[in-house]
Amino acid sequence: MRRRRLGMGSLSVSEQGLGCMGMSFAYGPVNDSESVRTVHRALELGVTLFDTADMYGPHHNESLVGRALSGRRDQAVLSTKVGNEIDRDGALTGRINGRPDYIRSSIDGSLQRLGVDWIDLYTLHRVDPQVPIEESFGALAELVQAGKVRHLGLSEASAATIRRAHAVHPVTAVQTEYSLFSRDVETNGVLATTRELNIGFVAYSPLGRGFLSGRIRDIDDLPEKDFRRVAPRFQETNFHRNLKVVERIERVADTKGVTASQLSLAWVLAQGPDVVAIPGTKRRTYLEENVAVSAMALTPDELAALDVIAPPGVATGDRYPAAAMAYLDG
Repeated sequence: MRRRRLGMGSLSVSEQGLGCMGMSFAYGPVNDSESVRTVHRALELGVTLFDTADMYGPHHNESLVGRALSGRRDQAVLSTKVGNEIDRDGALTGRINGRPDYIRSSIDGSLQRLGVDWIDLYTLHRVDPQVPIEESFGALAELVQAGKVRHLGLSEASAATIRRAHAVHPVTAVQTEYSLFSRDVETNGVLATTRELNIGFVAYSPLGRGFLSGRIRDIDDLPEKDFRRVAPRFQETNFHRNLKVVERIERVADTKGVTASQLSLAWVLAQGPDVVAIPGTKRRTYLEENVAVSAMALTPDELAALDVIAPPGVATGDRYPAAAMAYLDG
């Protein structure tokens, strides 16, 4: 597994991390035992970056990841997030909270659940439109000074917000959805800004929430309580239009002798040495399929073919339901 550096500092991570959200949240039934085995297998295969958030569960995912990495802290780079408000009863409120007092009150819970003394990368999960980013990031910077956090990140922030935050404290990484189905960062200035400021880029959902795997042929292939059942790209007419794009990607993958998942993930990794992908899975079989991509290389002709098949804006339907879309590009 090759390594890539995030930002201008010393944070070096595997070019593929492991997105752990689905082990607790959003994608149907979970199995803690298999999830722990998946984390252990990831370590064996050279994965070092493990991405979670306090809202996944809520709280369950941080505890699960902490348990899986117990005794292996020196092998892992831990990334967690704050900002999706959780009330005192441990329930999501549906609000974004970037107030300094909320950030300060959240860190100790994350440290306790993860079972660590510090977090390698602490990310503001969404930008609170009611709070100046200078105030939110100032509170995060205090956590670095206190030794509770090593590096800071932003998720789904606009280019202007990234610049403002970076002026308060260096941003090590910006985390945003990026895949053949979601290329917004190429056109809205986000990727150009991170590169100008030497900020690393962490691509989440590099497989389009599983759509680009080719394994989902119908909405009924998804579990009953799966988040994707309400995601616009998986709805009726949108689904069938997007499936046609996937089928074209599959034909390129067949020619290369790989899966559509592998081809799509290889495309993300080919976008630059500053890009780290965090495909999410809760199963060892899919993890191993993903990790194999790091031994692959795409030819210029293959990259050109994928650009024709899946240019920016190719996917039909928004990434999230309307309420969640309001907090993107904050």
